[in-house]
Amino acid sequence: QVQLVESGGGLVQAGGSLRLSCVASGSFFSIPVIGWYRQAPGKQRDLVATQSSGGSLNYADSVKGRSTISRDNVKNTVYLEMNSLNPEDTAVYYCYAEVIMGVNNLRFAYWGQGTQVTVSS
Repeated sequence: QVQLVESGGGLVQAGGSLRLSCVASGSFFSIPVIGWYRQAPGKQRDLVATQSSGGSLNYADSVKGRSTISRDNVKNTVYLEMNSLNPEDTAVYYCYAEVIMGVNNLRFAYWGQGTQVTVSS
């Protein structure tokens, strides 16, 4: 099994910043992709940012330019720094990872439990 544990959410004032962390643990060989999605009340879960093991970055247009995703491959951890937060960033932020595991080196996707981020105006 694989566990993704997020931390760093909370209440932030508009214009402020936050840093989310997610640690992956379990029996896997590698993490080809890891990153963040978010889901606001009544809306679908959307991409925020992901980073591949090769370093490729993918950001949603809504956060591009004010967010930075990074990963520590030794610690199996991914970080998300977001600046210039606004109330539209309020959502539950989910860690997402695709891992290679098992005797057949198959690829599986996992989600964390989510961490609430609330931006007050």
